[in-house]
Parts: sequence; structure tokens; C-alpha cells
Amino acid sequence: METKIFHTNEIKEAAEKIREGECVSFPTETVYGLGADALNETAVSKVYQAKGRPSDNPLIVHVSSKAEVAKYAKTVPAVAEKLMSAFWPGPLTLIFQVKEDVFAPTVTAGLNSVAMRMPNNEATLQLIKEAGTPLVGPSANTSGKPSPTTAEHVYHDLKGNIAGILDDGETGVGLESTVLDITDPSRPAILRPGGVSKEALEQVIGTVYVDAHLVSADEVPKAPGMKYKHYSPEEPVVIVDGDDKVWEEAIAFYQHKGEKIGLLANEDRIARLQSDDLIPFSLGKEGNIEMAAHRLFAGLRYFETTNATLILAEAFPEKGLGIAYMNRLKKAAGAHFFGE
Repeated sequence: METKIFHTNEIKEAAEKIREGECVSFPTETVYGLGADALNETAVSKVYQAKGRPSDNPLIVHVSSKAEVAKYAKTVPAVAEKLMSAFWPGPLTLIFQVKEDVFAPTVTAGLNSVAMRMPNNEATLQLIKEAGTPLVGPSANTSGKPSPTTAEHVYHDLKGNIAGILDDGETGVGLESTVLDITDPSRPAILRPGGVSKEALEQVIGTVYVDAHLVSADEVPKAPGMKYKHYSPEEPVVIVDGDDKVWEEAIAFYQHKGEKIGLLANEDRIARLQSDDLIPFSLGKEGNIEMAAHRLFAGLRYFETTNATLILAEAFPEKGLGIAYMNRLKKAAGAHFFGE
């Protein structure tokens, strides 16, 4: 199959591919998604095939307006109305009780709930409207690999396996959406941290809980990204949490083992530690978690184009957006910290 790159003046052509039951990758403010008609079982099955993704993992449904939610959710509680008004379009996914027999069965993975969001990208909102159907949209990458933040990343992973990619440049946030379970409106719970922080949510709806449950290998997750090992590049990742002395120890330790080290850290630390035998990728200025989150997946992917055999990656404090950053990094590294 030829994978066509659609530009933003070719949205009608991309939408036609969706209506034909094909897969088209689309841009969002978080990462690139792999789109297919959420009401078409055959089309949705192509998403799983293209990604090599287990079909017990539910998919997020992308809509082009808040009004569409009522077509598919059993109820739209007041807490959902508040959240949609405050954060949609944007990087917040809400899990609702779902009406029966509206989505392809593999969309919900057999659960009685569905995850929905309205992405903050005009090209994709136009694509959904033009296609005339909600779109599933897991990250457009080979399952388990770092999520794509450019059309080039998608093409690298999925060329020949999908019909097209709608190219709208690099994504903004760089980490996937926050997933909030509101199936029990009295106890909203974050299942996956992301671009909207717990603190921001609580300013709108009050207390928000965090589901720290770790999904086992034989359990159906309620939201994407809950499996333990995820977002992993070809090379092993080790998280380094400490000052330059700790970094120097980590570098010396792995160089002694014969590893060719990729350095995924802030640009100031890279400048202090850099030598000819290290391969750097900057996460931005020291202490800038927004830029680090934006560049994390691109950095993990970068080392696959080098001769690095191991990646040392910088830890950030787990507060605000740092919670989402560390969630993704821990999964990429299998929670492997240097010195532990």
C-alpha cells in the first residue's frame, strides 16, 4: 500500500480515504494519531493491524464538537460539561459510560465505557467533520514505541501499512492527553497523566483522584497507555536523577561496560558533560519541563538514527507537567533508574 502525505489543502481527499474504511494519520496538539472510522469495525481492525497493537487495549474516540458526545455517551454529567467547557478542544480525554452498539466492538475492548476527546488542531477538526464520523486515534506509531510528534515519525513507522498522513508540522504539547475517568461523576480519577494537570482540573471541578493502579499483562486496561512497558525506543533507557556528579558516575559506569551513550538531558547539563564519545539530544533549557515534555518522544526516537546502544535520560520533579513526563519516561525505561 502506498502511504500518501496529505497537506492541509487536501483534507477532503484524506477524508475520502477515511470514508472508504482506510487509516489516515492526523495531527493533534499532543502527538500524531492513527485515524479510522470509529463506527466501522473493519476500519478499526486495520488500526490494530498497522500498529501491531493488542486488541484488548481500548481506543480514544476523537470528535469535532462537544455536542457529539451526547450521541455516544449514556449520560453527559454536569462535571463533564464543566470540563469540556474549560479544556475542549485540548489535551483532555474523558471516559464516559457508553451507549450500546454505537461503536465498533474493538473500540471499547469489550468495556461498557468509551474514551473521547476533542483535539485542538484545526486541520484534524476539519478532517473529522469532512469524514462525517468520529475517528479512533491511538498514537500513530508501532505499538510500544515512542509516540510520533511529526509526520516523518509516522512515515518511518507505518509507511506501506496505512493510506495516508495529514501533515500539519510538529505537534505542540508532545505528550499524550490526560485521561480522566468520569464514569462515576462523584469520583473523577486520572488514569493517565498528560497535558492537563491535576491542579488545573481541580480548579474547575474540585477534588480529582489519581488511579495509581498498574495494569497486569492479562488485564484489560480502561484507558490507553496503562500497560507498564511502553514508549520504548530500540535502545535501553536508564533514568538519571541527580546532579552532575551522579551523571558522571552513570556515564563512567556504562562506558566501562562498552556502551555507546546517548545523552537525553537539558542543554546546560549537556554543555557541562559533553565529550566526543557521547551522543547528545537537548531537552531544552535547564528546569524547563514544558520544553522537556515537548521534546521527550522526539529525543527517544532520535537515538534510533545514531549508533547509541544505551540512553541516559534526565529525571524531572514529579509535579505539574513533570508527573506526565516521568510517567512516560518510566514506562520507556521500565522504571530503571541508575543506582537502583
